[in-house]
Amino acid sequence: MFDSGLGGLSVLRELVRLLPGTDLAYIADSAHVPYGTKAPAFIRDRSLTIARFLLDTLRVRGIVVACNTATTHAVATLREAFPSIPIVGMEPALKPAAAATRSGVVGVLATPATLDGERFVELAQRYTDGIELLTQPSPGLVECVEAGAVDGPETRRLLRLYTAPMLARGADTIVLGCTHYPFLREALQQVVGPDVALIDTGAAVARQTVRLLGAQGSPDGGSPGRGRVTYYSSGDLTAARRAIEALLHQPVPQVLPLPV
Repeated sequence: MFDSGLGGLSVLRELVRLLPGTDLAYIADSAHVPYGTKAPAFIRDRSLTIARFLLDTLRVRGIVVACNTATTHAVATLREAFPSIPIVGMEPALKPAAAATRSGVVGVLATPATLDGERFVELAQRYTDGIELLTQPSPGLVECVEAGAVDGPETRRLLRLYTAPMLARGADTIVLGCTHYPFLREALQQVVGPDVALIDTGAAVARQTVRLLGAQGSPDGGSPGRGRVTYYSSGDLTAARRAIEALLHQPVPQVLPLPV
């Protein structure tokens, strides 16, 4: 699995629950976080480089692009470059949000690069007919999660800033369109109130990963509960380890340098 930083851990924790006996590798490209403000060509280049490391060095049998922005700009390129292995991407949960809304107004919190991508436009056209869709670029939230500040004063200020226009227009459902944002769920729910549904796709992506790996063989790959997670980062390793421990609420022995 890889992400621009630590947001993909929200997908990792779902996958660990479903595949407790499988060895997993998590790549945080933290030297370049966030991807959401980067050029599409840069995102494609980094995604290809990381995928080659996963395949050539770690010999993985599947890749999860645990980043909405990387999925938007790179997943098609990855599937073309590596057609022999399953590659699972993320997409904002517009379809379940459209089904869940009672008011007919759905908000989307995401990075600018995700909202500007053709993939998002296609999803919106396909699933939100008759729905008022309110999109909100949310700069700063990724950085809050990367710092482990999931419920600090600045985090709450940004959450209020970005959701107030949606709530004012009657949104009763908000899509968390970045893998970092599920770590803000508790604070966000308190900001928007209990009547607003918050939807992300981490669990659905984990289930899809299990289905695709199952098509190639046993999806658990080992004895239940004996799988290992190995973490890599292109950024500060000590900071990454501390942040991972804070987000997952469990000890992490080490984070290895990403040799790319």
